[in-house]
Amino acid sequence: MEKRKISILGSTGSIGTQTLEVIEKLQDKFEIVALSGGSNTKLLEEQARKFKPKYICIGNSNEKLDIKGIKTLYGPEGLNEICSNKENDIILVAVSGKIGLRPTLKAIENKITIALANKETLVMAGDIVIQKAKENGVNILPVDSEHSAIHQCIKDISQVDKLIITASGGPFLHKTVDEMKKATVKEALAHPRWHMGKKITVDSATLMNKGLEIIEAHHLFNMPYDRIDVVIHPQSIVHSAIEYKDGSVIAQLGLPSMHIPIQYAITYPNRLQGIKTKSFSFSEIARLDFEKPDFEKFPALNMAYQAGKIGGSMTVCLNAANEEAVFAFLDGKINLYDIYKITNTMLEKHQVIKNPTIDEIFEIDNEIRTKTKELCG
Repeated sequence: MEKRKISILGSTGSIGTQTLEVIEKLQDKFEIVALSGGSNTKLLEEQARKFKPKYICIGNSNEKLDIKGIKTLYGPEGLNEICSNKENDIILVAVSGKIGLRPTLKAIENKITIALANKETLVMAGDIVIQKAKENGVNILPVDSEHSAIHQCIKDISQVDKLIITASGGPFLHKTVDEMKKATVKEALAHPRWHMGKKITVDSATLMNKGLEIIEAHHLFNMPYDRIDVVIHPQSIVHSAIEYKDGSVIAQLGLPSMHIPIQYAITYPNRLQGIKTKSFSFSEIARLDFEKPDFEKFPALNMAYQAGKIGGSMTVCLNAANEEAVFAFLDGKINLYDIYKITNTMLEKHQVIKNPTIDEIFEIDNEIRTKTKELCG
């Protein structure tokens, strides 16, 4: 594999820091062009001094970092400048939230390969992003473990009958609805398998995270929603699977580690020995359990299927309403189950725009967020 020039948007977050761990093990394979961080400027400075990128981008222009030989950029304009730099071979988009959408499109316009770890990009504007990628001949390589698994299993998408996305079930898999309604923030953040940021961990507890992944899978693999299944798999060993038209099922397995899908995305189509926790052992794992998700207890799944099938701005509404409701839960304003009620209320009220532009998507997003905050009190 020839040396690749890479930029990481969101280098101080969970995916970003793990990406740098992967790159540290493969130093001779990568050159870092740029790193960007949000509010954690201390960590960004440490990363910059260690990995020596040409550019860093800081979320807040009031923050100042002066590192010899490194140019400092600021805010969304800085992200767009990074994504306009054709020196990049690949850009890993690991920023959280809607801020990832415009830089991703800018990178696609400049024909730069995308390693995508930002859900909002495809949930909010999947039709636009995928079309732009096709027009520019750009690969979008998924970093999510589930979509990475599917990507690794597929040889010819035209021969695939069904996608099977696995879900751990989160901390409330075997809890009652009443127990979920009384759940504390601490309980919701106690994910049994994965260490992630607070918002995505709450989404995993409600299974909205899986709902958003259904929408992402639809766009990434051009698969109709009625051919995308979800199965609960508490061990998180089977990361997802596909069923071919002849009935063969191919799955990707591995110990729960984000290093594997991250490395797969940034080294694709090569497979290198980088970070490896330990060899996989079927005998040590001993058992793999699977069960149907409870759509009544976890209504987020149905909301996501319905929003995805309606399409247009409905998925923008789903994403924005859920996110603001999650923030309200984390702030102690509502209980966990209210996230479903509030999100569903916003979906029922939303007037769908079938083919929104990027500007309209952001306008709708802002409007939904304002109304959701009012509902949350």
